[in-house]
Amino acid sequence: MKRDVPLSQIRNIGIMAHIDAGKTTVSERILFYSGKTHKIGEVHDGAAIMDWMDQEQERGITITSAATTTSWRDHQITLIDTPGHVDFTAEVERSLRVLDGAVALFCAVGGVQPQSEQVWRQSEKYSVPKLAFVNKMDRTGADFFGVVESIQNILGANAVPMVVPIGAEDKFEGVIDLVTMRAVYYSDEDMGATYHEENIPADRIEEAKTWRANLVEKCAEQGDDDLLEKFLETGDLSEEEIRKIIRHATVDRRVIPAYCGSAFKNKGVQRLLDGIVDFLPSPEDIPPIIHAHDDGKTELHANDDEIFAAMAFKVVADKHMGKLVFMRIYSGAIESGTTVYNSTQDKTQRIGRIIRMHANRQQALERAMCGDIIAVVGLSQTRTGDTICMKDHPVMLDSIEFPAPVMSISIKPATRQDNDKMGAALHALAEEDPTFTVGFDDETSETIIAGMGELHLEVLVERLKREFSVVADVGRPEVAYRETATIALEGQYKHSKQSGGRGQYGHVHLRLEPVEPGQGFSFENEVKGGNIPSEYITAVEKGVIKAMASGPFAGYPVVDMKVTVFDGSSHDVDSSEFAFTEAARVCFRNMFMQGHPELLEPIMLVEVSAPEDYMGSVTGSICQRRGRIESMSEQPGGIRVVEGRVPLSEMFGYSNAIRTVTQGRGNFTMHFERYEAVPFSIAEAIIKKRREANKVK
Repeated sequence: MKRDVPLSQIRNIGIMAHIDAGKTTVSERILFYSGKTHKIGEVHDGAAIMDWMDQEQERGITITSAATTTSWRDHQITLIDTPGHVDFTAEVERSLRVLDGAVALFCAVGGVQPQSEQVWRQSEKYSVPKLAFVNKMDRTGADFFGVVESIQNILGANAVPMVVPIGAEDKFEGVIDLVTMRAVYYSDEDMGATYHEENIPADRIEEAKTWRANLVEKCAEQGDDDLLEKFLETGDLSEEEIRKIIRHATVDRRVIPAYCGSAFKNKGVQRLLDGIVDFLPSPEDIPPIIHAHDDGKTELHANDDEIFAAMAFKVVADKHMGKLVFMRIYSGAIESGTTVYNSTQDKTQRIGRIIRMHANRQQALERAMCGDIIAVVGLSQTRTGDTICMKDHPVMLDSIEFPAPVMSISIKPATRQDNDKMGAALHALAEEDPTFTVGFDDETSETIIAGMGELHLEVLVERLKREFSVVADVGRPEVAYRETATIALEGQYKHSKQSGGRGQYGHVHLRLEPVEPGQGFSFENEVKGGNIPSEYITAVEKGVIKAMASGPFAGYPVVDMKVTVFDGSSHDVDSSEFAFTEAARVCFRNMFMQGHPELLEPIMLVEVSAPEDYMGSVTGSICQRRGRIESMSEQPGGIRVVEGRVPLSEMFGYSNAIRTVTQGRGNFTMHFERYEAVPFSIAEAIIKKRREANKVK
C-alpha cells in the first residue's frame, strides 16, 4: 500500500496544560492557520470546534480529548486537545500514552501551575518529547523568560528559548526567531493568518544576540565534537546545524524548545507549528516496541510492512454509529473489513469501518497505516488499553494505568422507564471512561457511581439525561474512604462444619503486614510440606480479597496490606475451595480488627488565587476545612496564590464558598495527592454515621 504522506513527515501530538492556559484557543488557531478550518471558533463564544460537546460549550472548558488531523509544510499533524481540569485526568493519561510528542502550554502570567506539574509528570511517565509554548503574552504581567526559568527550576527541564518576544502585555507585537535572526510581525487584518519578516529592530538587537548565543551554546553542549569545535572557533552555528541538533536533543528529551505568543491575539502560533514539524518526533523516531513471548523477544518497528500492532486508547458511544474505538497503529497496516485479534481479551473481531476524526465529524478511510490515529467501528468487545493485532502474530502492548476514583454518589432512576435504560447507559459511560466505576451496595440496595470529583460526576449525570434520556435522582457525594491495619500480626482460623454427609474443612494461618502507602495489596504463599494442598492456595487468596473488598472496621476497601499464608491443615474428604475461601475471609476479618485499624481519607492539593485584599478570608476558608497552608506566592497584578492540602470531604461546595469570600474574584483548582489517616474523633463520627445510614436503609 502506498502512503499519502511519508512516515517521517507524520507528527502525532497533544496539547497539555493547566486549566485555562488556552489549549483549545491554540488548537483552533492551528486548525485555522493550517487551512483545516476557514473560521476561528472561540471558546468564550461556545463555538470552538474542538470543544464540540454541549457541556464543553456551555462551561467553556474541555471535558473530552478531541482528535483532528491537519497539515503544515507537507507534514501530517494529528492533534489531540486534552482537558486541563483534574477531574478529567484520564483523557490526558490515555492521550499521552499513544502520542509521539506534546506541546506543553503555560500562561505567561501564571507560569508553572499545579496542573502543569501534574500533566508534565504524566508525560514523563510515557517519555514524551515536548515543546513549550508560553501563551497569553498580551496579558498584564506577562513574562516569557520568567516562565522559562520556572520551567527549568520547578519542572527540572532544560527549556531553551527559540524566540524572543517583541514587547509584552498590550505592547506585544510579534517575536524574534533566534534561528533565522529575523523579526516576525503578524497581520491584524486577517486574524494573523499572514505575517512578514523584517530585520531585528535596533533596540532589540543586543537582546536577540544574547539569546542567540544562549541557543548556540545549548547546541554545542549536546555532545557533537565537530560542532563543539566549530562553536569554539567561530562562536556560531548555521541554521541547519541548529535545527538538526535541537531536533535530536528534543527527541531524546534533553532539551525543551520554548516558544511564545498570544493565541487569542493571533500572534506566534505559526512559529510553534514550525517547531512541531522541525523538532518533535515522527513515528520513526520512537524506540521499537519490544514484545516478549515464549520463543524470546520480537522488536516491532514503525513500518507499514511489519506485524500489525495497535493500541485501543479510547472508547466512545456514538448515537449514530454505535461503539467507536480510537486506535494508534504502532506497526503494520489495516484495511476495513479485516478480522483482527484482541490479545488482551483473547477475542477475534472484524473491523467494519475505519474513520479519521475531526472533533465530532468523520472522514471514511479504506485503510490505515503505521503511525495513524484513527477510529474504527466493529470492535464491540474492545476496552480502553486493549492491544489489537493479528491472530497468527499475537502481540501484547503495555496497557494504560488510570488513577482510582476518589468520590462517589448514589443514583437511582426517577421512573420505572428510566430504570430499564439506566443500566445500559451506565455501562456505556463506564466503557468510555476508565476512572468512572459503577457498583451496587448490597447493604443499602443502591447503585453507586464513582469518579474523580464533583464536576466529573456532575457531567456524567448530565450526560445520562442528554445522551441516553435517563433522568436520575442522585444522593449527596460521598468520599472514597479506605482502611488499613497499622501493626503486623499473625493468626489462624479453622472453618469446620459437619451436617451429615460431606462436611466443610479449611484451616489457615495468616500473617498481616502493613506496607508503605500506595503499594496496594500483595499475597504470598509460604506453606511447606503440603499442609494446605496447592490447589487451595488460590482459594485462600480469594477469601482474603473478598474480606478486603468491604473492610471490617468501617465497611470501606482495605488497602496497603501484605498477606502471607504460612501454615494450615486440610481434610481428605471435607476440604474444598469454598471451605478455604471462607476460612481465609473470616481469619482476615478477625485479625484485621486486632491490627489497630485506621480510616484513610483522600487529601487534595488545593491552589487558590485571589486579589491580595482577600487573603485573610482565603486562608481562613482553608484552615476551617482542616487544611494545611503549604505556601503563598505572588503573581503580577496584585494576585496572590495560596497552596494547601485539604481533605476531600471538606471540599464539597467550595466553589460557591470561595466566590462568596472573594466577591467572585477568586478561583481554585485541586487534584488528588495521597491518602492520609483520618483524625480519631472524626473517624468515629464517620463510622457511626455510616452504620446508622445502613440500618435505616
